[in-house]
Amino acid sequence: MAPWLTVVGIGEDGFGGLGKQARRALLGAVKVFGSARQLELLPHCLKAERLPWPSPFSLTPVLALRGEPVCVLASGDPMFYGVGASLARQVPAEELDVISAPSSCSIAAARLGWPLQEVVIVSVVARPLARLAAHLYSGQRLLVLCNDGSSPAAIAALLRERGFGPSRLTVLEHLGGPAERQLHGSANDWNHGPAADLNLLAIECLADASAPRLSPLAGLPDSAFRHDGQITKRDVRAITLARLAPRPGELLWDVGAGSGSIGIEWMRTHPACRALAVEADEGRQQLIELNRDALGVPGLQLVRGRAPQALQGLEQPDAIFIGGGVTLPGVLEHCWEQLRPGGRLVANAVTLQSEVRLMDWRERHGGELTRIHVAQAQPLGAFDTWRQALPITLLEAIKDA
Repeated sequence: MAPWLTVVGIGEDGFGGLGKQARRALLGAVKVFGSARQLELLPHCLKAERLPWPSPFSLTPVLALRGEPVCVLASGDPMFYGVGASLARQVPAEELDVISAPSSCSIAAARLGWPLQEVVIVSVVARPLARLAAHLYSGQRLLVLCNDGSSPAAIAALLRERGFGPSRLTVLEHLGGPAERQLHGSANDWNHGPAADLNLLAIECLADASAPRLSPLAGLPDSAFRHDGQITKRDVRAITLARLAPRPGELLWDVGAGSGSIGIEWMRTHPACRALAVEADEGRQQLIELNRDALGVPGLQLVRGRAPQALQGLEQPDAIFIGGGVTLPGVLEHCWEQLRPGGRLVANAVTLQSEVRLMDWRERHGGELTRIHVAQAQPLGAFDTWRQALPITLLEAIKDA
């Protein structure tokens, strides 16, 4: 079937900024969908019926017109956080034409003189601002797709809270159009009023002396987490994450999550990594919610309940970590049964009872046992000595494909 649906990327310069192919598609369309702002950019001479998106947003009206010449307007590049990507998941490629314009990020990089390939792009459009926290490193350049005109001030407040008050901010409004404007300042002294709803925020991240040094690699300091003592300690956490071996797009079950440290660090390794934190204690559930936002992974899903009952009906995982709950009846067995073929199961034991449980399970299912000893130098009178932490027995097993 020949393409019947054309997605046209349109900028703030409107119809006059479109190329011949985009203009031809709009002139030949029977119906044109878009936001009210985008539809107003079209000239009166177009004969097509102009249809604003329904509220709540839905692609159903477009898909119902299959076979008719239809155009959809999108801002800039339709495949970059745009409606083109949503349509491409439901319309076969041979039925769809996408005509791109420069994205707002491309124009912003050109205005700022920033090499786009060296910039991290984050969208907070209908997404939590807390996502930014995972990308805050001194020297990092960020382009943030803002939700509305209040976003820059809210982001400046978040930067101050995280110890990045010296960061330099530039708001870019109405990029590529006659109303284009820039606002400048630092997060510490940001005093501009609301920006235009259509804006993008450029951030040159600069940390002050109080900002914690947080690496994207596993093994954040224990002080980076709010916890009640129920936390996998830093060195053991780094070893555990190395065994879990997160890869982009994979899902982790963090069972008996405590403060959620394993699931949080799993998600910090790559934006596409996902995690479920299973925790029965209400106080620790609150700690997980605080930690996931503070460390930039608000997408971590909290499952409130006790394993194995709370594990019923969850999405099949690629990896599982069991901290607390090794000795609970059925937990190891249920986790192993639900693990995807080729998936990794890592369980840590501290008590003799949980260690015996891991040894017994290994006899029946296989895997590798590792004993972890960590000692820290601490004062002893006028001298120093090694203080041994409780040893950890770690089970690692890979499910046959």
